[in-house]
Amino acid sequence: MKAIKTLAVLLFFGLLSTSCDKKQDKITQAKDYDKYLVDDKNQNLAFVKKEIDFWQTKYDKAPNQISYLSILASNYSKLFEITGNIDYLAKAETLLKQSNETYKYSSVGTLRALARNYISQHKFRESLELANKALTIGEGQKETQKLLFDVQMELGNYAAAKKSLDILSDNADFDYLIRAAKWNDHLGDLKTTIALMEKAKGKAEAFNNKYLKIWTYSNLGDFNGHDGNIKKAYEYYLKTLALDPNNSYALKGIAWIVFSYEKDTKEAKRIIDIVSKRHNSPDFYLLKAQIAEYENDSSSKYTNLTAYSKLLKNKHYGAMYNSYNVILFAEEDSTKQRALEIAQEEVEHRPTPVSYDLLAWSYYNLGKKEKALEIVEKYVVGKSFEPKLNYHLAVLYKANNKLNEVNPIKEELMKSTFELGPNLERKIINL
Repeated sequence: MKAIKTLAVLLFFGLLSTSCDKKQDKITQAKDYDKYLVDDKNQNLAFVKKEIDFWQTKYDKAPNQISYLSILASNYSKLFEITGNIDYLAKAETLLKQSNETYKYSSVGTLRALARNYISQHKFRESLELANKALTIGEGQKETQKLLFDVQMELGNYAAAKKSLDILSDNADFDYLIRAAKWNDHLGDLKTTIALMEKAKGKAEAFNNKYLKIWTYSNLGDFNGHDGNIKKAYEYYLKTLALDPNNSYALKGIAWIVFSYEKDTKEAKRIIDIVSKRHNSPDFYLLKAQIAEYENDSSSKYTNLTAYSKLLKNKHYGAMYNSYNVILFAEEDSTKQRALEIAQEEVEHRPTPVSYDLLAWSYYNLGKKEKALEIVEKYVVGKSFEPKLNYHLAVLYKANNKLNEVNPIKEELMKSTFELGPNLERKIINL
C-alpha cells in the first residue's frame, strides 16, 4: 500500500473529525414503517404453529411415517427464524437426527436438511461430513453441490467452494446467482455482487415466489448499505416488510440506518425495543449496547451486555456467537485470556480470515502486538475485504509503528463508516 501524504487528504480527515457525530440527511420516515411496528398479529407465526400441531398429530397416530419428522423439523426451523428462540433450532436438529437414524443416514434429503441445520448452528465440520456423505450416495447431486459450496465457504475452503460453484454454473438459475454473488462478495467485488443479486431478484419476481422475493430484497438492503447507497437499502427493507410485515431482519436494518447514518439514537432504540419483544435474539442486546456506548451511557451498555450474556447461557447457542464474544472478552482484563482460547478454537474448527483476525486481535489485546501483526499479514491481508478486519489491521500497523501503512487503510475505512457504525467511526478518525 502506498502512503498518502497530500494536504488534501489531511484536510479531508480533519473535516471528518469534526463532523462524524453530526446527523446525516434524513432518509427514513416513521410513517413508512410504523405500521409494521404496531402490527403484532404475525400470520406466519400462527400458520407455522398450526402446521406443527397438524403434523405432530399425524405423526403421533402413525409413528412409522418417518417423513413427518422432516416436515416437523422444517416448521421448527421456521419458528426459529420468526421468533429467534434457539430451542426451536435445537428441536429441529433432534427431529432430523431421529429421521436420519431411522434411515441409517442413507436418505440424501434428510442428510442435507440436517447439514443445513448444522450450518445454522455453526457446526460446520459436522455439516461438511453429512454433505460429503450425500455426495457419495449420488442422488440429487446439484442440490448437494449447493450445500457443499455453502459449507466450504463457511469453513474457508475457498478452492473447494469455487469447484462446486463452477459445477453449478448457470446464469439462468436463481440458486447459482445468489452463490455467485456470495463468491464475488468474498472477492471484495461489491458491484458485481449487487448486479448478480439484482439478476436473482428478477428471477424471484418472475417466479412470483414470495419467500425468494423476501430473501433477495432483504439481502439487497444489506448490500446496498455496504455500498453506501443508504436510500436504496432503506427502500429494499420496506419492500421486504410489504411482503412480510413482521420481518425482524428488515426492521433491524432500518434501525441500523436510523442509528448509524442518521444518528437518531432515540428512534433507533424505539424500533429495537419493539422488535426485540417479538424476536428474542442476542443480536438486539448487542445493538442496544452499541447505541448505549455511543450515548456514553455505561449503565445501559452494561445492562444490555449482561442480558446478552444471560441469554447465551442456553447451551444450544454453542459456537454461534464466538466471534462476538472474542471481541467483547478481548476488551476486558479479566476475560482477555478466554478471548484467546475461543479464537484458537475458531481457527481450529474454521480457519477463515475472520477467525485468524480474531486470533490476532486477542494477542494484540494481551500485549503481543508483533505476534498479532505476523498473523494478520500471513492469514488476513489480501484474503478478506471486510471493513472490521481492515480496522484491526490498521490498529496493528499503528501499534507496530508502520505508520505509512495506516492512512491508505484509514481512507478506505471512512467509506465504510455506515457498515462499521458510529463507535468505530470515532476510533477510525483517531487512528
